[in-house]
Amino acid sequence: MALQGRKKAFYAPVTRVCYHTVSAGSHEPYLRAILARACRPVLRGGLGYGSVVVTHRGCAGVPITSPRLYTAGHTEDLKQALMYLLYHYPQSRLLGLGFSLGANVMTRYVSEEGDKSRLPSAVVLSCPWDMQKNGHALVSTFAGKNLYARGMGRNMVRLVRRHERSLRKFPDHPICKELPSVLALRFPTLPHFDDTFTRRVGGEAPTFPIPTIDDYYFWASSDKRIQDIGIPFLSINSDDDPVVTSVPLDSKGNGSIVMVLTKKVGYLGWFTSGSERWTTQPILEWLELMGNGVVLDNSPHLPLSVDCDGFIRGKEEQLACTVEAVNDGVIDGTEGDQSLLRLS
Repeated sequence: MALQGRKKAFYAPVTRVCYHTVSAGSHEPYLRAILARACRPVLRGGLGYGSVVVTHRGCAGVPITSPRLYTAGHTEDLKQALMYLLYHYPQSRLLGLGFSLGANVMTRYVSEEGDKSRLPSAVVLSCPWDMQKNGHALVSTFAGKNLYARGMGRNMVRLVRRHERSLRKFPDHPICKELPSVLALRFPTLPHFDDTFTRRVGGEAPTFPIPTIDDYYFWASSDKRIQDIGIPFLSINSDDDPVVTSVPLDSKGNGSIVMVLTKKVGYLGWFTSGSERWTTQPILEWLELMGNGVVLDNSPHLPLSVDCDGFIRGKEEQLACTVEAVNDGVIDGTEGDQSLLRLS
């Protein structure tokens, strides 16, 4: 996990915390389309907000320092990022913005935390929701299997290959023992990759290894957690998304949720002309409403402090975080990785 953003942005009264797709980073155009206008000064027609992009382990130049990548279901990295931000910038109101796999992680986080969420509001786009059903549907069509599923699977294998040397520093860990199997994959679909690698070594025991790929997707899904969301929450999906074909529109009686299903825009599309996306405007309106009107504080009932070992933690919370210097301390992931297939 890494935070990408300029430090001065953290001093803005409202800061968006963004989570990207399966193997991307802060360079992605779907993310920048929103952030560029949200970060623009008010006098130039923007919201004057700050932004932080939480980057999945190993993506966009982030090094691997432990025997772990990331999954669609783990929320610890997001929790630690929020702890870090709120400890250093306690006056900043944080608003969540998630895309695809990042949307799933963000949805799981806010549902796990309920009304104690350190994100007092969130927007998610193209959330995969029922990953078991959508995983099967993805590989059931020619385009879904050969363009999207194989593209994402190939990206994940290349991600593992890029960090092979770092992962081999843990020879006794199961993730190192699974490297030959995953690196031998040729043109795998994402479900094939997850079956070979993620469900086996995506996390620690007792949850992992998970017996089957269906069991892993059932565990990682966010559709069964809708009723547990305790903050204002906006979800946007498309009715012709080749990656997410099954979308829940029932908020389970949860009045905090707005579920939107648009027509014929594909996967993270919503284009008007050129690179412009029409969803940018309603998302900005939601962020402005939440940041300047609805959200008046940012979880003051969840104080943070630094313990004797230098870790930031909350009272009675087992999870903690600290800063680990890597190389010169600067990670530049803004250019992306040209070896990865761009799917949005």
